[in-house]
Amino acid sequence: MNDEQLRKLHERLVYLRNLEEKKQQVLSSIEEQGKLTEELKKQILEAQTQVLVEDLYRPYRPKRRTRATIAKEKGLEGLANIILLQITKKSLEEEAKDFLSEEKEVLTVADAINGAKDIIAESISDEAAYRTRIREITEKEGVLTAEAKDEKAESVYEMYYHFQEPVTKLAGHRVLALNRGEKEKFLTVRVEAPEDRILRYLEKQIIKKENPNTTDALKEVIEDSYKRLIAPAIEREIRNAQTEKAEEGAMNVFGKNLQQLLMQPPISGKVVLGWDPAFRTGCKLAVVDPTGKVLDTAVVYPTAPTNEKKIRAAKDKVKEFIDKYHITLISVGNGTASRESEQVIVEMLKEISTPVQYVITNEAGASVYSASKLATEEFPNFDVGQRSAASIARRVQDPLAELVKIDPKSIGVGSISMI
Repeated sequence: MNDEQLRKLHERLVYLRNLEEKKQQVLSSIEEQGKLTEELKKQILEAQTQVLVEDLYRPYRPKRRTRATIAKEKGLEGLANIILLQITKKSLEEEAKDFLSEEKEVLTVADAINGAKDIIAESISDEAAYRTRIREITEKEGVLTAEAKDEKAESVYEMYYHFQEPVTKLAGHRVLALNRGEKEKFLTVRVEAPEDRILRYLEKQIIKKENPNTTDALKEVIEDSYKRLIAPAIEREIRNAQTEKAEEGAMNVFGKNLQQLLMQPPISGKVVLGWDPAFRTGCKLAVVDPTGKVLDTAVVYPTAPTNEKKIRAAKDKVKEFIDKYHITLISVGNGTASRESEQVIVEMLKEISTPVQYVITNEAGASVYSASKLATEEFPNFDVGQRSAASIARRVQDPLAELVKIDPKSIGVGSISMI
């Protein structure tokens, strides 16, 4: 087995151990309540995921005071059972009169019926089988949507201001981008499930008899239970699962890209001119010998806003460096003004007879390095532009030695998160 297979086996082993530990905790908690049946114990022991264990435990989990628990304290569980049995021949108003109590603050028929509905809504929400089926439907047929909180606001998330995509087709980089847009308060993101189909499923499971005294009330309770209790929880679970999957995918992409970047073969034995391109502040140059030592630096202005005089001066300075230090390679950063710098370099190389090559180098993280404590210690007398140019030159001489100085998150080899 290779390292990757061993890592996955270890992750699976940790998950299964945590699953077994969770099962034992749940079984102990339910047994302490005196509610553990053989059937429930079997379901918990046979559960293959922590999500299913949580669903089975939900009805027995110690709860904070909810609308349903308050209703139970008021003695309305009996009325809830009458509604669920669907056999009463009396109207709910008549049945509710038996549960009125000034002592328990059930003062009106409406109070009694609403309390009973709250109890039923929570019991529906706690049913593991219902949640499992609704989760499956939402995962298969749900659509993740995003809307702008302010359509006039400018941001990098504008492509998501009116966005929707099936949950099953969501790419990891989109999930991460939507999460960031939501966190930065540009987007409102939600999962839209096939609500009508889910409500019909719940009605089929719960409404077993057509009773004019209870059917309408149960339909109302089912809708309330789904919208208020089940849907928000399922949405959180799905989005958390999507985020976890996206983050794992992003880390895998990052790892592969980083390995390729760090393991690039070095170009040794050459004096390299590092070129950090820019417009207004000028292009920073740094001459680096084959050992990585910086021999000279300069700033030239060959890119807009500029004129022919400044372009000529830039070309002359580069020619001077080439002749003085016998430069054979120019390493040009791929950031802002890279194309304009490349054009000037191509024109300049046509004017000289010395064989000099140039290469476009990924400069991601160079600015982070140039402002770091390590760069300050390495080049105490340089400004950030000079340090960046030196780093760009060294990146072609020995990529590994230079890139390990940069925080991995700043190297820029992860997923393309805004497409």
